[in-house]
Amino acid sequence: MKITLAALTALSALLAVSAFPLAAQAEDAPSTTFNIGAVTDYRYRGISQSGLKPALQGGADYSNPNGIYLGVWASTIKWIKDGGKLAGVDSGNTAVEIDLYGGYKGSITKDLSFDIGGLYYLYPGNDYAKIPGAANANTFELYGALTYSVVTAKYSRAFTNTFGFADSKGSYYLDLSATFDLGNGFSLVPHVGRQEIANFSPANYTDYSLTLGKDLGNGFTVSAAAIGTNASKTGYITPDNKFTGKSALVLGAKYSF
Repeated sequence: MKITLAALTALSALLAVSAFPLAAQAEDAPSTTFNIGAVTDYRYRGISQSGLKPALQGGADYSNPNGIYLGVWASTIKWIKDGGKLAGVDSGNTAVEIDLYGGYKGSITKDLSFDIGGLYYLYPGNDYAKIPGAANANTFELYGALTYSVVTAKYSRAFTNTFGFADSKGSYYLDLSATFDLGNGFSLVPHVGRQEIANFSPANYTDYSLTLGKDLGNGFTVSAAAIGTNASKTGYITPDNKFTGKSALVLGAKYSF
């Protein structure tokens, strides 16, 4: 409950700063941006969160010149309900994930920067704990990242049970990525990550992806991502026995304003 209250406090702060008049935002003043979009499959850390189906997404971000930032982001999902179906119980008709996050970014040298913060994954109304051997799906992580030139290394550690796995406090995710500017609005982002679930090694896996992005201008971007994992085919499936970590090409479009 304390984590939930902290997350809601962060969201309240975000909404408050979002209400500042635009005229008061000078060049070095705080800023708030919004985004909406859609993907052919919502993949997080390589695993489909939307049952291999399309998802709608959107969010808002507040940033301050002093390095502090806050944000909220949401996406449609299916895995909470699907997990209950697989276990033969009602785990809640949770159809949305809400992420509340905040942190601090800064520079160490010209080419080296850091990012530290916290992220709370909220699944409203989930009863995932009704599944034998499972826990409430809500998850809180702290993270730290270092970026040198175009390369970023990030470590995220859970301080609660992790995405519905019981006794999984202390799980972590380590990832390495790079962002290459190809010119003419194109970018290329290779990524590899390792998810470790505490006290449940069958759920551990490595994911990898290669994303090509295109900035179309006027706030519009599109992307195509080739994604794969080595996750267990028995540990990540849909009610119709489809593997949610299978290799796939995921297309996306987003509008930021």
